[in-house]
Amino acid sequence: MKKLFYISILATMALFSACSLDRDPISDQSELNIGSSDTGDSVRIKFKDRAAIYAVYNDLYNVMRDRQEHWYLDYLLFGESRADNAYAGTTGAEVVPVETNALDASNPDIARDWDRYLEDIAKANVVITNIDLVPDPAFSESERKQWKAEALIFRSMMIFDLAHWFGNIPLNLTEAPDITAANIEEVYPIYFPMPVSQDSAYKRVQEDLLAAIPYAPALNPGDKTRLSKTVAYALLAKLYAELGMWDKVVEYCDLVFGDGIRLEPNYADLWGYDTDKGDAVLRNSVESILEMQYYAGSGSWVTWMYGRDAADPESNFTWAKWITPSRDLIDAFEKEGDNIRMNQTIVWDQCAWSNYYPANNYPFMYKCRSAYNSIIKLRGADIQLLKAEALAHKGNLASAADLVNEIRARVSLAELPASKTSSESAMLESILNERRLELALEGQRLFDLIRFGKLLEVMNGINSRDEGRLPQARPFVEEHRLMPIPQTALDKNANLVQNPGY
Repeated sequence: MKKLFYISILATMALFSACSLDRDPISDQSELNIGSSDTGDSVRIKFKDRAAIYAVYNDLYNVMRDRQEHWYLDYLLFGESRADNAYAGTTGAEVVPVETNALDASNPDIARDWDRYLEDIAKANVVITNIDLVPDPAFSESERKQWKAEALIFRSMMIFDLAHWFGNIPLNLTEAPDITAANIEEVYPIYFPMPVSQDSAYKRVQEDLLAAIPYAPALNPGDKTRLSKTVAYALLAKLYAELGMWDKVVEYCDLVFGDGIRLEPNYADLWGYDTDKGDAVLRNSVESILEMQYYAGSGSWVTWMYGRDAADPESNFTWAKWITPSRDLIDAFEKEGDNIRMNQTIVWDQCAWSNYYPANNYPFMYKCRSAYNSIIKLRGADIQLLKAEALAHKGNLASAADLVNEIRARVSLAELPASKTSSESAMLESILNERRLELALEGQRLFDLIRFGKLLEVMNGINSRDEGRLPQARPFVEEHRLMPIPQTALDKNANLVQNPGY
């Protein structure tokens, strides 16, 4: 019976490799054997020189820039439309359940994200496990250590996101060899490992980031596309916030600021598009920690999904867009008198559909407004507000308020009144609201509601506050802080167990 099961797995894998319809397919493992050679030793040398492994190392950056579906497009969809900041936007069967809390294991977007994150982890594993074996005397030790550190940071980002969304995840940290009938019993557990707990995945993220920091490149103010020490500091600050380790949050936020990260003086410059130049107003801002940059000839296609592309206004504007700003978010901006951030987050336009608003006055997500604007993955305001959150938990309310007020001053808002800063609970509520306004439609809202313990309170009352939102299919319960594990993953890996609540 066991043998029949393995034969079935081989047949299935062969079918998938032969018939993939992915528009951007991942290379098979054998295609990564660049310059491979068998040495006759017990260790197989897969990459013969620096140039061979450079191709795989550099591909991590290509993947991060060009395959945005999981770490940006769906990250925003789930982070904003599953919370109170946005509606799904379209009527697609894969998207509407995000808004109505009707997600289940059959959702194709969830399956895509699960597979993409695991593929990215596997790509990083190739670099991490092979780089020290490359027999090229011209390949310096310092460069090997730097590239390995960058691969560790890349892998940590992907593990953090995957565990954040799904909780228990299968985590393989080695390179999986080609699978054959002869080795399937040995190799199967590498392809389909036992899941680890969310806490164990977070511990791996912590260990890898700490191991990477001594060898990762320093932040380059002129190129924020690289996986630098500062990126590792920022990820650790966000990780420790999830774990409630507030002293560590302050420590790593301060390391981020120590590398020169500051608030960009003009909030609008972070998102602006210069129609005269046909380019983004600003790249590599003083606030940016990690961004993906796009230029004429290699623009970002995800702008098609959000609204009108400022670089080519008539292109791809014939179908309803994802992540439509909610009335509840608009009300939050208006209640605060926050016109600057609202106008950089939301733009009103005419369109050919009226799913949520009249077609002649329809709001769109505006923080990725052209194919040439950078996608900002990590930025200083997020880290500054995390530090404020940590300080509030530690009882340092005055310093927490100072950090929030600095962010408010940038957009011409008054300082918080004493009624909103004089107790820990009031200060934390003010920080949560400030994060909502500052980071709206950047994918942070759902995680913030979960971390602040507000998910059920906010989302189970949303239909009474927001008349335009589709009715919830079911109430939020504590288990819904995680998403369902896709059925395709459960079918492939018998070690996986579906998350409670699904």
